[in-house]
Amino acid sequence: MSIPSIIDPSRLEDIELSNDEVARYSRHLIMPEVTLAGQKKLKAAKVLCIGTGGLGSPIALYLAAAGVGTLGLVDCDIVDYSNLQRQILHGTKDVGRKKILSARDRIKDVNPNVQVRLHDAFFTAANAREIVEDYDIVIDGTDNFPTRYLSNDICVFLGKPNVYGSIFRFDGQVTVFAPHLGGPCYRCLYPEPPPPGMVPSCAEGGVLGVLPGVIGVIQAIEAIKLICGIGEPLIGRLLHFDALKMKFREFKLRKDPKCPVCSENPNITDLIDYEQFCGIPQAAAAEAAEAPVPEITVEQLKARLDARENFVLLDVREPYEFDIARIPGSKLIPLGQLHERLSELDTADEIVIHCKSGYRSANALRELQAAGFGKLWNVAGGILAWADRIDPTVAKY
Repeated sequence: MSIPSIIDPSRLEDIELSNDEVARYSRHLIMPEVTLAGQKKLKAAKVLCIGTGGLGSPIALYLAAAGVGTLGLVDCDIVDYSNLQRQILHGTKDVGRKKILSARDRIKDVNPNVQVRLHDAFFTAANAREIVEDYDIVIDGTDNFPTRYLSNDICVFLGKPNVYGSIFRFDGQVTVFAPHLGGPCYRCLYPEPPPPGMVPSCAEGGVLGVLPGVIGVIQAIEAIKLICGIGEPLIGRLLHFDALKMKFREFKLRKDPKCPVCSENPNITDLIDYEQFCGIPQAAAAEAAEAPVPEITVEQLKARLDARENFVLLDVREPYEFDIARIPGSKLIPLGQLHERLSELDTADEIVIHCKSGYRSANALRELQAAGFGKLWNVAGGILAWADRIDPTVAKY
């Protein structure tokens, strides 16, 4: 379905394009679907991009190039080497720098006419309304459930379109959540977040570096269509992309008449601090408080290895992670194979377990506890902590 532009016509009365802008956007101006009128809408538009990472990079770059007048960026992370494989807003010189600062500089280089607003903060229930209310569209470029649910709910409450995208390994999907325009919201599909740790993040499962380019560009296209009032936006439709098969599939989405947030009788009418039950990080702390996991530091592990103490060092990562980096003397049994390979371990042995960061190994420890193993330790921080504090020659990924 086509919808009119989301930009109030009264905001266009004082919008003019300079001669330089006419030259810059000339390929838009000669398109009958855009013309000068559409370019003025783009200049008047205010778009909030939550996240300046894999998805946020192409979103921000292409919206800036297209002439969106105001871009808001929400992020408080810093640039890491592992980001550079896909987060094209940032370069090698930006490693260790705030992402929103390198993003601002790159955007200004692409188009100095764009006003860039920086929101150097986590997106939380405490600041979501204040951040979102002055923007026309919210584009979700994040990879965590607390932000997805929070951005969805504030957009429903304020009547803003939420351009959603997600990526994992070789797959991506895009839709526009906009109940006020007749479509469903995120909670119509997923009323509640999954249990902590149920769904791996890109940091745990990986992502093809060019995939966010495809998905982020589609998100940017959807924002431009909503601003200009052209085409058929992905409202009530979810576009799925399989990079390995190079196939797009479309799925129909419907509003849930019992949706907890966008139905006629919602039971969620205020913002919730989702970090408390999405496992990042308060839920993980709460879970640990309920079921404490015995831990040792990497320094303690190093001391025990140097003393040649008798224990099993168990690595529960995947084989391809083991190939990248390992702690000498460790035995590899991936977490997913642990149950069927218990016979390879002895309940009489003391077992020290590690993974990449400590989360999977904590789950492995609980599984071994349930199977009758008693002398167990989890390596706090995993092999990343080992690389940071013990052996800097170990590769970080």
